[in-house]
Amino acid sequence: MRVIAKKILREFWKIYNDSEEPLKTWYKEASKATWNDPSEIKADYTKVSILKKSRVIFNICDNKYRLIVEINYKRQWVFIRFIGTHKDYDNIDANKILKLCI
Repeated sequence: MRVIAKKILREFWKIYNDSEEPLKTWYKEASKATWNDPSEIKADYTKVSILKKSRVIFNICDNKYRLIVEINYKRQWVFIRFIGTHKDYDNIDANKILKLCI
């Protein structure tokens, strides 16, 4: 998968230092993955939440942070739609968020 864009993750872990290693690990694993459908993601990450419109929510740092991505399975692209604290996540609609805010 091609993850677009790592810069967003870097900016986040500069603010929340404890997220750096987990986000680097997620990025490395996602970049090597070849997910073709949500069930393959669920096989790798049992605690993800699968939403409509090809969106997936990953728990980072034992659910302290939330990462929402939108996946184009055909092109093997992962678009970061949201990264934030669990509290920030509670204030958004994960199905509708269009652009990232840190």
